[in-house]
Amino acid sequence: MPEPLSDWSELRDRLGRRGESCAFVIPVYNHPRTVGQIASDAAATGCAVWVVDDGSTDDTPGAIAGLAGVTVIRHAVNQGKGAALRTGMRAALDAGARWVITVDSDGQHIVSEALRLVRVVLDAPAGPSIVLGRREGMEAPTVPWTSRWGRRWSNFWVWMAGGSWVSDSQSGFRLYPVPETLQLPSQSTRFQFEMEVLVDAYRAGIPVRSADVSVEYAPPGGRISHLDPWKDFWRNTAMIVRLMLKRLAPRPALPAKVDTHAS
Repeated sequence: MPEPLSDWSELRDRLGRRGESCAFVIPVYNHPRTVGQIASDAAATGCAVWVVDDGSTDDTPGAIAGLAGVTVIRHAVNQGKGAALRTGMRAALDAGARWVITVDSDGQHIVSEALRLVRVVLDAPAGPSIVLGRREGMEAPTVPWTSRWGRRWSNFWVWMAGGSWVSDSQSGFRLYPVPETLQLPSQSTRFQFEMEVLVDAYRAGIPVRSADVSVEYAPPGGRISHLDPWKDFWRNTAMIVRLMLKRLAPRPALPAKVDTHAS
C-alpha cells in the first residue's frame, strides 16, 4: 500500500536538517490523460515539481497548464527522454535541490511511493546514491512481454558494459543526486540515458540502490508507449558498443557489486 502523503513532512524535515531538499522531475511527451494527475500528486507532497514537456504534439500542454505548485518547461521540438531529464535536473539544481525524483508520465507509478526511494538515502551512509524503484509484479498478465524481456536484457548489458548488477535498469521511477548526475559523461538523449547513467555512476563510485515499488500497466484509458522497437534496438546497440569501449579507459578500483536492495 502507498504511504500516506503526511509522511512527506517528516522526510522534508529530515532532509532539511542535512541542509538538503528534493524535487520532482516529470518528463512528458504526448501523455495528456495521465500527466496532470501525476504532476498534481507530486505537488501534494510539498516538494517542488518540474514537468518537462518534450515537444508534445497533442493536448498535453493543456493538461499541465496552470497546475498549482508545478513549473512547466517546454522543449520546442522532441529531444528525447534523456534530454528532458537533464533539462529538469538543471532547473531543480538552479533552485537548490540536492535530490531529484523522476516519475514517468504514463501512469505506471504511484507518486506517494517515492517516499521509499528517499528513505533509502536517508538510511544509507552519507553521500550520493542513485535509488531505483524496483517494479514489483512485472510477471502480471497486464505487463507487456517487451517490458519483461527488456528489463532482463538491459540489466545484463548494464553489467556487461562495466556497471554494477542492478535490479531494474529500465525503471523511470528513480532518485538522483543532482550535482553528481549532471557531472557524469552520459551522452544519450533518449531512453538509453537511463541505462548509460547507471554505468557512468558506477565508474564514478556512486552506489546504485533500490526499493520496491508498485507498477500499473493498465491505467484508465489505456497505456501509451513511445517505444520504437527497431529504432530503440539500434540506439541501444550503439550505446552498448560505446559503453563497452569506455571499459578500456582506466578507472579507480571499485567494489564488485554496489546494488543494495531495500524493501
